[in-house]
Amino acid sequence: MLSAWLAPTVPPPAWKAALVTLAAIAVATGLRIVLLGLNGGIGVTQAFFPAMILVTLYAGWRWGCGPILAGTAFAWWVWGGSRGEALDDGEVATLVLFLLSSAITLGVVQWLRLALVNLAEARRLQTEAEVRLQVTQSAAGVGPWEWDVDKNELQLSPAARKNLGVPPEGPIDLNALLESVHPDDRAMLTSRIREAVRVGPRYEVEYRLAKHPGGERWIHGRGEVLRDERGRATRLLGVNFDVTKRRQAEESLRESEARFRSLADSAPALMWITGGDGQRVFVNAAYVEFAGVTYDEALVLDWRSRLHADDLPAILKAQISGEASRRPFSLEGRYLRADGEIRWLKSFSQPRYAPGQVFNGFIGIAFDVTDAKEAEAKLTGLNELLADRVQEALSERDAAQAALTQSQKLEAIGQLTGGVAHDFNNLLTVIIGALDVLQRNPADDARRERMLNAAQSAARRGEKLTQHLLAFARRQPLHPEICRIDTMIAESESLLRRAVGEGLELRLELKAGDRTTLTDSGQFEAALLNLVVNARDATPAGGALTVTSEGVDLITPKGDLPPGRYLRVAVSDTGAGMDAETLERAFEPFYTTKPVGKGTGLGLSQVYGFVRQSGGEVTIDSVVGEGTTVAMLLPVREAFTPIEVFTAQPPATRATSHVLLVEDDVEVGDLIEAMVCELGHMVSRAATADQALDITRADPTLGLVITDVMMPGGKSGVDLAVILAQERPELPILLSSGYTGQELVRAHETPWPLLRKPYALDALAQAMADAWDRRAGSRAAG
Repeated sequence: MLSAWLAPTVPPPAWKAALVTLAAIAVATGLRIVLLGLNGGIGVTQAFFPAMILVTLYAGWRWGCGPILAGTAFAWWVWGGSRGEALDDGEVATLVLFLLSSAITLGVVQWLRLALVNLAEARRLQTEAEVRLQVTQSAAGVGPWEWDVDKNELQLSPAARKNLGVPPEGPIDLNALLESVHPDDRAMLTSRIREAVRVGPRYEVEYRLAKHPGGERWIHGRGEVLRDERGRATRLLGVNFDVTKRRQAEESLRESEARFRSLADSAPALMWITGGDGQRVFVNAAYVEFAGVTYDEALVLDWRSRLHADDLPAILKAQISGEASRRPFSLEGRYLRADGEIRWLKSFSQPRYAPGQVFNGFIGIAFDVTDAKEAEAKLTGLNELLADRVQEALSERDAAQAALTQSQKLEAIGQLTGGVAHDFNNLLTVIIGALDVLQRNPADDARRERMLNAAQSAARRGEKLTQHLLAFARRQPLHPEICRIDTMIAESESLLRRAVGEGLELRLELKAGDRTTLTDSGQFEAALLNLVVNARDATPAGGALTVTSEGVDLITPKGDLPPGRYLRVAVSDTGAGMDAETLERAFEPFYTTKPVGKGTGLGLSQVYGFVRQSGGEVTIDSVVGEGTTVAMLLPVREAFTPIEVFTAQPPATRATSHVLLVEDDVEVGDLIEAMVCELGHMVSRAATADQALDITRADPTLGLVITDVMMPGGKSGVDLAVILAQERPELPILLSSGYTGQELVRAHETPWPLLRKPYALDALAQAMADAWDRRAGSRAAG
């Protein structure tokens, strides 16, 4: 307190500094006069040193010069200045010595003042940091603790005591702490502590509390052992935090998975789940029994070996088309059962999505409809029976009709089961995502940022895979631009070399020059990478891969290519080559000669689909024992006009509006509501089209309706928009959907803008602006 008064951290105002300086000079002068009078001699200037020191500490060195000047003037006046006498040599020397001593003292005191100010500031910052740390730990539920091993003294922070349910004050030792632990976990906790002290350096454990006011509680403890120079443990520092909610969520997840498996295994139909790469990750008991193999063998079973030869081409074509479309699809064919009997199976596959609407495979179910098929065949022949067997034919027809009706019921159940399983998978995804967040330190902003970046990167990789497969199916439009092939290959060199690895040599022979083509650069790079990876897998260690580019001029047609100027990009390897059978089936989707788990058979199919969609052709030249060359021929396209690239600007901020959000998914609705509020608008919510109609009819202040296309209750978002257009034509409408079914086709045919899920905040703002602008344009036209 004294140092803070003598040397304040904030400089005092000038009037206060001047007042203190004058007072110090007056006191110094008064003491000199009272003690020694107005005579010369000793002590003329000594009294001004304390004044100079105090003033410098209080206001700084500039004000400290005041007592020095006052002391000099006072000495001159006493020694003869008042009488007009000149100073002698001794008096002059005394004044010079006084000034030098004062200057040195002033510098030392100024340094001391700065040290005191800095010390006070450091103490203040330390106090604030300790307060922030304590608030942060309390808010996050993190409780620091420290155990002195030698003294067996345990220091617990307030947050640590709260987590453990022990009194907030008072001493507590390790034995008392163990009394608060669940009896079944005490031995385990004691063993972990001893092990950490013995071998260290880290300690981590989870245990239950015996009695806690909030019921059963789980605590996660984590610490580190500190040792002396002899390696003996001296202290154990760490933190604890409450993980009860995470434990409860994990238990709920295990119960949900157990219920799902029990339900699936008890179903009489074949059920399975595939991942994003097309490989099965789950099959039920009926699936394993029908296949007659082990569970692990059923996961990788190639059903083409079980398909009837007459059904194989149609089933493969329908399967490839259905999986590429990312939409629900159905298959029906004859399969060989484990006992050797041919059975008709009708399957239904439903796409499933991970968080962020990233495609994550299919969930499917198949029913044995052999009886229904046989009944249908019998029903077809009933009309050819003789008249005297009409009654018998009618009976058989009724039985067949009943079997057919049952088959239709099973088909409906299959579609319903697929939808329910899809929704159930979404719930599991939300739980797993929440657990992943809770398992990490919620206060670690840097780690959370890294996780968000990783999730966004994974979502973009899923998007790129979707584009590749849809390009093969010719359902995904490309985004072509004028590109110089040699430049694109050169820019991809580092990626290609990483894909090839160190065991093979990669050569680039780029001779296309200035020739350009109209193509999608991302799809081209993916196609080239697929060819390089295939060549790498076919080439033994020590071999070489060569990527070449050159211009080719066709004088006559070649295959489906007309005469003209082309670019040829080829990948050659020195591998074993392809035999005639492999060469014939090379472009067949899902056909691969690689071991199980090493390839999907989609690489060359993707290349073929991309090149054909770009107006080109793919050729393969292979010699067994020498190697293979796969070449892409792309038509040359010249850029006659420069392409101007404009940077998209965010939509202008609009005045606050009242927005009605129609969304049946609560979690999605909460997110969209937060985004709309972030844009500065007010939000009302509705879960069905009927609720939305009630709100719009009662509230004239609404300025925009954002509705999902797929809605429960019998009315879709398109139906709602049609009704609102009749009742309130002035109200702007924005459609939104992540669905890809028939209703979305209908939405595209409407005059309202459609926002595809998932979307970011800027996309939402732009879509809302488009809806308002479109409505304003309609009014102007009207």
